Amino acid sequence: MSEIVLGNSIIGQGHRPFIIAEMSGNHNQSLDRALAIVDAAAKAGVQALKLQTYTADTITLDVEEDEFCIDDPKSLWNGMSLHKLYQQAYTPWEWHGQIFDRCKELGLVCFSTPFDETAVDFLESLDAPCYKIASFENNHLPLIHKVASTGKPMIMSTGMASMAELNEAVTTAREAGCNDIVLLKCTSTYPASTEDSNILTIPDMRELFQCQVGLSDHTLGIGAAIASVALGATVIEKHFTLSSAEGGVDVAFSMEPEEMRLLVKESAQAWLALGTVSYGPTDKEKSSLQFRRSLYIAKDMKKGEVFTEDNLRVVRPGLGISPKYYDTLLGKNVNRDVIKGTPVTWDILG
Repeated sequence: MSEIVLGNSIIGQGHRPFIIAEMSGNHNQSLDRALAIVDAAAKAGVQALKLQTYTADTITLDVEEDEFCIDDPKSLWNGMSLHKLYQQAYTPWEWHGQIFDRCKELGLVCFSTPFDETAVDFLESLDAPCYKIASFENNHLPLIHKVASTGKPMIMSTGMASMAELNEAVTTAREAGCNDIVLLKCTSTYPASTEDSNILTIPDMRELFQCQVGLSDHTLGIGAAIASVALGATVIEKHFTLSSAEGGVDVAFSMEPEEMRLLVKESAQAWLALGTVSYGPTDKEKSSLQFRRSLYIAKDMKKGEVFTEDNLRVVRPGLGISPKYYDTLLGKNVNRDVIKGTPVTWDILG
């Protein structure tokens, strides 16, 4: 599968994980805070910052009852109407240009999740370099078609989608002209439990859909994200905030700057640790070969004397012949006098 170039970064197995800081609604309706989040993301070392582009009216209806209200005691937003929640969480469209510009100044890739076709047109006017499809929108095939028709890379959260639904989404995207697709394993609960992450799906998705894969992670901490790197994740997305103490719609599952710095560092270390399939000593290990076990003379021996369990030992260092010849040598004699501490070599055998 092909690598994907975004800004100064490359998404692919041969490159460190592409880390996305998701701002979502953590700006708390303050442009200054939004720009401060951009600054903090850059300092944390991420490669990209992601927004969400919608209004309450483009994502739902202004209805205050029945299924338009969240009725789930386990939800962070229990009791709120969808319309009111999205009014609180959305990022004003007039901020996008300033946020994109600040990201560009700091060397970050800035892009967004559009939630309807008008958002795609708006983001095109800002020359967005790529697009994200949210997990709740991966069944919105008209939107996927619209995004794909831009010809730009598409990152899609898999969320609750079945294999058949994902196949429809990926097929729609490819037929509409999108050649660069990243699928992110995602558990659409907020926060998500680690045991529900099922990140073993990541290599399976890569094999099935022949595309780059990664993790949109709503768990707390970095464990799931680091483990995903070992399974081939080339992209990791995490929600990001300046301080959980300051509140916000997503802070319960958002990383603070120090946590994000740790994710950037440790995901890169995990990727480096993968290396290649390798047996035998590395170049740096070769100097340590001398400290392996080998056969040594354990007592002074006279010419003609035979090897016994008393005078032949398997010890460190490793300058003698291999321990696998221990039984072969027992009972054999030496052809000259040898002193204790002499490495056993073939030329001393009688």
